[in-house]
Amino acid sequence: MSETYDYIIAGGGTAGCVLAARLSERADVSVLLLESGPRDTKPELSIPPVWVNLWDTEVDEPYQTEPQTAQDGLVHDWHRGHTLGGGSSINGMIFLRGHRNDFDSWGALGAVGWAWNDVLPYFQRLETVPGGDPTVRGTDGPMRPAPSATPNALSQVFINAAASLGNPITPNFNGHLQEGVGWHELSITGGFRQSAAVAYLHPAESRSNLTVSTDSRATRLLMSGNRVTGVQFRRDGAQVEAPALREVIVSSGSLESPRLLLLSGIGPADGLRGAGIDVRHDLPGVGRNLHDHPLTSVVFEAERPIADGLTNHAESSMLWRSDPGLAGPDMQLLFAHVPYHLPHLQAPPNSFTLSVTVTPRSRGSVSLRDASPDTAPVVDPRYLSDSSDLDRLVEGVKVAREVAAAHPCDGWRGKEVLPWANDTSRAALEAFVRRATGTYHHPVGTCAMGTGDHSVVSPQLRVHGVAGLRVVDASIIPKIGCVNTNATVTMIAERAADIITGA
Repeated sequence: MSETYDYIIAGGGTAGCVLAARLSERADVSVLLLESGPRDTKPELSIPPVWVNLWDTEVDEPYQTEPQTAQDGLVHDWHRGHTLGGGSSINGMIFLRGHRNDFDSWGALGAVGWAWNDVLPYFQRLETVPGGDPTVRGTDGPMRPAPSATPNALSQVFINAAASLGNPITPNFNGHLQEGVGWHELSITGGFRQSAAVAYLHPAESRSNLTVSTDSRATRLLMSGNRVTGVQFRRDGAQVEAPALREVIVSSGSLESPRLLLLSGIGPADGLRGAGIDVRHDLPGVGRNLHDHPLTSVVFEAERPIADGLTNHAESSMLWRSDPGLAGPDMQLLFAHVPYHLPHLQAPPNSFTLSVTVTPRSRGSVSLRDASPDTAPVVDPRYLSDSSDLDRLVEGVKVAREVAAAHPCDGWRGKEVLPWANDTSRAALEAFVRRATGTYHHPVGTCAMGTGDHSVVSPQLRVHGVAGLRVVDASIIPKIGCVNTNATVTMIAERAADIITGA
């Protein structure tokens, strides 16, 4: 390892892998990528159906939330990718962009230059979609998203059931019709998971100007005045300092990125002092605006055996608007041909799931307990603290029941096990949503992009008031979209690479 680098990227998840590959395309710069976890050599990482078995292994570093007040003190495990590729190495491989309105709404929050027409070229640049519409799809990018080549029969039953109720069928959620019911594109190619590490980083690792250091946890940003000059990280039990000649880019995710800033004295002054950290730069928005898609599962036992899944168990879904006056969908009904629910609930193994999620209005925070980088942060998403989230999830449970009751599900639909079929009153459904809602593993927003008092980064992704420092990952998303976040994070990193290099 050389002593100095032009760019240091703290975090080898989705965004970090994309940035390391794109920045190192320039032979005249040197790049150091730090990843706190091991290399992504665990064989199970590449096998799509076993993704849920990766939780609580060496490639996952879960945090627990604070007891949730609106859920009678329920505590949630938030699983996080702890290997090269980050979340893209352990997630459910759903590759959806979201609705154009999701991005157009960012401008209203100060993220100028990130509207749909601005970001579409970067969604195209990241992908290769043979035969896709060239006005919206890419032709020569590293990712090769596609619907399942071997879908489960029950996934088609779900699509037929939703369509029988009048919901439009979209030929492709990543095309022009970005709502309705249809197949997901998946980050699976040739039968194997295609993580950001597989697609971007590994093909670039032979470059002499790129250094990848795993088992290397960033613990503090080095600063001179109001400028970040490098990163302190721990490797093999030793503290190492690496200077950055141009910039440090924090890409550690929606929990770790604000945590690293806070540990470095960048954040709300009162909170820093309370944790015993000297204030280097008072920036109130760091760690605020935490939000995540809340997920509530409706589960039915199947009347006949469900075939084993060959991909990710969740190949299709439906997007719709809770209010016709909305500019885009805010509801998703995710279908899984397996039981999928919170650990304290139970369902028979031969079951299928219709999971409801909403674009949330509830907001929480990430903060420090103390000044030690070894202490887990305080994670409080404040699920259901905005009553609109509860109201829409209750209505979504009703929609899930309607879809399951439709005639295409005849012969498959058995007993409803979550919630019980006699739970029909408003009070019963509210109680169910409170005890059955958990994470969709899409935390965003804790280093929000914008220009307001509680924004953290500018539209150029520079941290307000701090030189030589950017944040590039899901934490900069000011408002979450209607679908899964990994494709958006890949796009953000692609666009960030151009911003950083001035391309």
